[in-house]
Amino acid sequence: MLVDDHALVRMAVRQALEAPDVELVAEAASAEEALVRAPQVRPDVLLVDISLPGMDGVALVRELAPRLPETRIVMLTVSGAEHDLLDAMRYGAIGYLTKDVSPEGLLRAVRSAYDGGLAMPRRMAARLVQHLEETSHPATPANDPALGTLTGRETEVLRLLAEGRTDREIAAALTISPRTVETHVGTILHKLGARSRAEAARHYRPPD
Repeated sequence: MLVDDHALVRMAVRQALEAPDVELVAEAASAEEALVRAPQVRPDVLLVDISLPGMDGVALVRELAPRLPETRIVMLTVSGAEHDLLDAMRYGAIGYLTKDVSPEGLLRAVRSAYDGGLAMPRRMAARLVQHLEETSHPATPANDPALGTLTGRETEVLRLLAEGRTDREIAAALTISPRTVETHVGTILHKLGARSRAEAARHYRPPD
């Protein structure tokens, strides 16, 4: 699904995503429209512009991410501002692309997001990692009670998330389906009170 208020951009994205394995299931021209439409179609991947009339794209992510834990949200925007990148990722986006991305790059990013990968240019990923390192502190103590609410299988999924595995890689490692992995990830996010997969992964503590 695509959320962008410019008809020409939506047309260009439709053309870029023309592929046998990709279907654009819905479009919205505003965050308010997306709040209604996205829960109805429950897309695998949601592309969101930041600059929208009314509610902006980051606020939309904040609203939708907890309601659609199985949807991978990727920002598609002209803004390369670090605060937009950090806010979007903090509230649940798993990717960040600027609109100078090539059609081929956009298609690769959508496929990567579907597979559970980090859909963003290397320079942005480096900035994100640097920020996390600069602001890192023990997010949860070793005896975090929330971790005790996870089942054995959920703990295994969390461990593999912390290793940076995609859903398909987790599914292969645990001999379960990717859909089952998605369900476990949604449950883990809820139990840990995490807004994103990255935030949930930071809760993991390896056994002593």
